[in-house]
Amino acid sequence: MRPAPPAQRATRDTAATPGPSGPAAPAAPEATSAAPQIQLIPATPDGALDAAEEAVDLLLDSGRTPGDVLVITTGELHPWAAHELSFGDAAYWAQHDAGDDVFYTDATVADRAASRAVVVVALNGGPEAAAVTALTTAHSRAGALLIVCGDPQRINSVLGAGV
Repeated sequence: MRPAPPAQRATRDTAATPGPSGPAAPAAPEATSAAPQIQLIPATPDGALDAAEEAVDLLLDSGRTPGDVLVITTGELHPWAAHELSFGDAAYWAQHDAGDDVFYTDATVADRAASRAVVVVALNGGPEAAAVTALTTAHSRAGALLIVCGDPQRINSVLGAGV
């Protein structure tokens, strides 16, 4: 049994009833062979990881299973990824292969991750190349829904205007 990660996803009382200041719960469309639905959540690089965490919480609260969700960061690693990597690369990727929990990875190695129904990208800093890699990889790995947390202009420049 592995120890609990240092930062657990906390249930947010406000997440179940988002108001005008918070994003609505992401939809849970059925997976199809079509391109994934894309949802943008405007956020600064400093707020992108928090926005991604809130999106994950809302997904789980709306019935998504944890194994349906992949989270990719472009800057600092998510605390869960950093914690799991402290047990070594093999143990970290074994968590991915088990597919029974939300998996957090960095843009530089996201191409190793398998497709999941939902991919959440946090544009939380890093070089422009990391954003391009993360968004390109995420778009190819998302089965039904791609949620991107970051600067809308930056996202549109990579994924295409009008997204």
